[in-house]
Amino acid sequence: MLWLKALHLIFMVTWFAGLFYLPRIYVYLSESQEPAIQPTLHTMARRLYAIMTIGMVATWLFGIALLVWNPGYLSQGWIHVKLTLLVLLSGYHGWLKVQLRQFLNGTAGTSGRFWRIANEVPALFLVAIILLAVLRPF
Repeated sequence: MLWLKALHLIFMVTWFAGLFYLPRIYVYLSESQEPAIQPTLHTMARRLYAIMTIGMVATWLFGIALLVWNPGYLSQGWIHVKLTLLVLLSGYHGWLKVQLRQFLNGTAGTSGRFWRIANEVPALFLVAIILLAVLRPF
C-alpha cells in the first residue's frame, strides 16, 4: 500500500505542476507582442498539457487502487468531498484543453489578468484536498 500512496503522490505532484504552469503560459500567450514567440509557447503548452494529463490519469488510477485496497474509506465523509473536488479539478483540467485549442486556433479572447486569476484555482483545490486527506475531519 505504501507504494500505491507514493505513486499516487508522485503523479499528483506532476499533475499539479502542470495545473500551476499552464495558465502561466496562457498569460504569456495573451500578452505576447512578438508573433515569433507564439509557436514556441504553443509547443510548450501542448507538451505540458500532455504531461499533466498523464499525471492526472495516473493520479486517478493510483487513487482508485488505494480505494480498492482500503474500501472502508468510502464510508467516511471526507473522501466524498475529496472525490467531488477531484472531479471538479478534472473538469478544470479539461477546460484548460478547450482554452489551449483556442490559443492554437488564434481565437482566444482572454486577458493576461484573467489567466493570473485562473492560475490560483488549482492552489485552492490543492489546499482543500491535502487538508481533507491528511486531517480526515469527518
